[in-house]
Amino acid sequence: MATTKIKPTQTQINNALWNACDTFRGAFDSSEYKNYILVFMFLKYLSDVWKDHYNQLKEQYGENEELIQRKLKRERFVLPENCTFDYIYNHRNDTDIGEKIDKIFAQIEERNIEKLDGVFRNISFNSDKLGQTKDRNRRLKNLIDDFAKPELDFRPSLWEDKEDILGDAYMYLLEKFASGAGKKGGEFFTPKEVSALLAKLVAPKEGDRIFDPTCGSGSLLIKVAEETKDKDGQPTNNFSLYGQESNGDTWALSKMNCFLHSMDGAQIEWCDTINNPKLIEDDALMKFDIVVANPPFSLDKWGYENAEADRFKRFYRGLPPKSKGDYAFIQHMIETTAPGGKVGVIVPHGVLFRGSAEQKIRKQLIEENLLEAVIGLPTNLFYGTGIPAAILIFNKAKTTEDILFIDASKGFEDGKRQNKLRNQDIEKIVTAFNDFESIEKYSSVVPPGEVEENDFNLNIPRYVDTFEEEEPVDIPEVQKNIEQLEAELLAVRTEMKKHLKELGYE
Repeated sequence: MATTKIKPTQTQINNALWNACDTFRGAFDSSEYKNYILVFMFLKYLSDVWKDHYNQLKEQYGENEELIQRKLKRERFVLPENCTFDYIYNHRNDTDIGEKIDKIFAQIEERNIEKLDGVFRNISFNSDKLGQTKDRNRRLKNLIDDFAKPELDFRPSLWEDKEDILGDAYMYLLEKFASGAGKKGGEFFTPKEVSALLAKLVAPKEGDRIFDPTCGSGSLLIKVAEETKDKDGQPTNNFSLYGQESNGDTWALSKMNCFLHSMDGAQIEWCDTINNPKLIEDDALMKFDIVVANPPFSLDKWGYENAEADRFKRFYRGLPPKSKGDYAFIQHMIETTAPGGKVGVIVPHGVLFRGSAEQKIRKQLIEENLLEAVIGLPTNLFYGTGIPAAILIFNKAKTTEDILFIDASKGFEDGKRQNKLRNQDIEKIVTAFNDFESIEKYSSVVPPGEVEENDFNLNIPRYVDTFEEEEPVDIPEVQKNIEQLEAELLAVRTEMKKHLKELGYE
């Protein structure tokens, strides 16, 4: 196995990880094999970090193996004996290699039960999904060989100047998988630019409890955490993270994502946020300072049949429509926000103007003076859908009754498959939000009375006039051009008739 000590760059790591997917491409869909790649990357990370720490202790304490092992047991995770990538590599030709890998994951989970309980339960490297025994063993050997390449040496001593390089690589893979997963891609990943924008809008502070009730793979939650600032405006690790996710595979991805970003203290629960929330304190919903989410757009089976009897009384403003769960998630987020806290939620535009039950809920939220801003985003930002979305900011400590509307739909980088927010687009939105001022054709500060006059319709064009007048048409000049074109056409026809006559086609 290669042991050359090189310092891999972010691009080298990203490319090597993406190339490792060749083992599975064509055999089955990326929505399935992504879990094998990401879980194996996680094992390689654990193994390389463990080996690095062991070597450092070996240098310090020499042959005192008993002391070294005592020190290792105090690490943030523990690898049992023969539960390393090196062990797997040395047995890569074994006919039962899939079974060996499964046993290793089971032992790692059991030894680190508090942090990794259940993370590997939904995946098997001995599964027929990977093919019959011969094909499966061939694929696993290829995968092991790919991860043995020097570019995928994850020892921290190689990249101590940028300790988030592995977290970035994990995010890179998540984004690549989401991009290629069709309609379902956006269910577990929010584009990093949108996450960065939302993080800056909610502006978490030192000591905040941060919560995402539909956390997916954890990308948004982590981005908000990384935006946390102390009283001097400097980044700080003084925060606590919480999340809930209903899909077991995706929940496991979020746990590993947090771990790779050294946020393994995050409390991520596997549960249905609307029907069975698990973040409970004193028989009531836990409260948080910052609540963010990119919930599934207009979920049609969200739990309407249980909502009226909800024991947490989340839907007293009104029951959302049976076939659209957007306001179920919004109301849950608001009810889990502490006094003085903020909510940032990504929604489809229908949330802004649909009538009936949703209009009633909007009315109540505005009359409670909770809605702070409505921000319209460009089309085609999200994986699997081209529809435009909006961000709603709710603030339980508003200092004005006014609502800020921002039309940011025209600021983006045009991509072949997907549009992208640029840094200047993000900064323009954040500056307009922080300044809370009207900007011609971009933003408008609107009193609640005007919203009431519009029957609590929050459709952004009602409040931000982006109409661009067309240049006046010079009718005489247009007529002159038409006459000139007609004269040129007549001359061409005369010339063609002459040539036809010469050829005998009168």
